[in-house]
Amino acid sequence: MLQKKTNNIQHFTVLLSLLRDRQNFLEEIKQSIRLQSKATSLFVSSSLFFAIYGAIIGSSHSFAQALSGAIKLPAFYLLTLIICFPTLFFFNVLFGSRSSVQQHFVVLMTAISVISVLLFSFAPVTLFFLITAPKAYQFFKLLNVAIFGITGFFGVKFLYEGMQLLSELDEVGKKTRTTILRSWLLLYGFIGMQLGWFLRPFFGSPDTKFEMFRAVQGNFYLDIISAISEILGYR
Repeated sequence: MLQKKTNNIQHFTVLLSLLRDRQNFLEEIKQSIRLQSKATSLFVSSSLFFAIYGAIIGSSHSFAQALSGAIKLPAFYLLTLIICFPTLFFFNVLFGSRSSVQQHFVVLMTAISVISVLLFSFAPVTLFFLITAPKAYQFFKLLNVAIFGITGFFGVKFLYEGMQLLSELDEVGKKTRTTILRSWLLLYGFIGMQLGWFLRPFFGSPDTKFEMFRAVQGNFYLDIISAISEILGYR
């Protein structure tokens, strides 16, 4: 039991070292220092933060939806990473990168971990509106879309800086890899939105029964437009 607590503390210690001194953390990745332990710790700690936030947004519907959200939100981020990772790695290798698979993966995990921490930091705000406006489903949904957008932006920014640092020693093809990274970030965003739509609901409409997954129809953009229209009184 004591060993398990010690391991949990070590996982969060790694995450704190990333947040407090990210330059040194990224330098260690570039030098391949403790890559496996870093990846494991970031995975465990980020999954916990995602699970907590997923449970909070799901609790706007029911306990079952909260449990579903606690499982699906970490899975959403991990699956998006797994789907997009090979494209980034192999294109980088093709155009001169000498960084290993582990180095690429840990840099991506740092970005995911930053997103998870930022989401967790918004948890009190989300809880506040969940308690004070329990029937404002469309507002609550748009609020969280904005939160996911903000946290995703900073996560992507962190990823971009990390990948640039990782590429410093490989001058051959550096400009091409930078272009690839920018294009890949757009791909990552589109796949993330599509996968999120596929895995919905994360909230659960209050006038519907619990659903683990919903039939694939429409798209994310039309749903957001519909929510805005309802709030503004056009529906």
